[in-house]
Amino acid sequence: MRKLTYFIACSIDGFIGGPDGDASFMYRFVDEEFFDFLKEEYPETVPTFGRRQRGIDDLPNKRFDTVVQGRGSYDLALKEGITSPYAHLREIVASRTLTESPDPNVEIVSTDLVGRVRELKAEEAGLDIYLCGGAAVAGELADEVDELVIKTYPVVLGTGMPMFASGFDVSEFVTGRVRTFGNGVVVRTYERKR
Repeated sequence: MRKLTYFIACSIDGFIGGPDGDASFMYRFVDEEFFDFLKEEYPETVPTFGRRQRGIDDLPNKRFDTVVQGRGSYDLALKEGITSPYAHLREIVASRTLTESPDPNVEIVSTDLVGRVRELKAEEAGLDIYLCGGAAVAGELADEVDELVIKTYPVVLGTGMPMFASGFDVSEFVTGRVRTFGNGVVVRTYERKR
């Protein structure tokens, strides 16, 4: 069974973006040391255009072969004219408003996202599934998340877009690896306690 991993950046107080979802203030923390970590451990989480800019487009996928994201996250790429932001992965976009995909590499799921993710998890494949965001999709898939990889940036927002936009429900996870970086970023890994 493949895992669904929510690999997400957030503030110290657990927000993945400001009230409007903007998270561009976090980009400055992707310095050389932190980028080297991403390149070595999670190269497939760097969008295709970023991989090309950094000269790492030829790196093989290490952890994931599929990405799931919401319409809001996908719109960030569409606004830049990019229809396949993770062309090196199979792309699933959850959207109730997109009626057809603007790219042959992007599958639009408008109903039963949980069912589709369960199908993906049941596939016989060697790599896992990367949940990219956003908050509404993570909230909808909260019970399906097997692993959390939380990149905590050293900022406090006070309010904003939460990691999970869902109702109150206590879910336990077990702490795995913790890594700190010179720029103040902390990456924590958690496995769901089942």
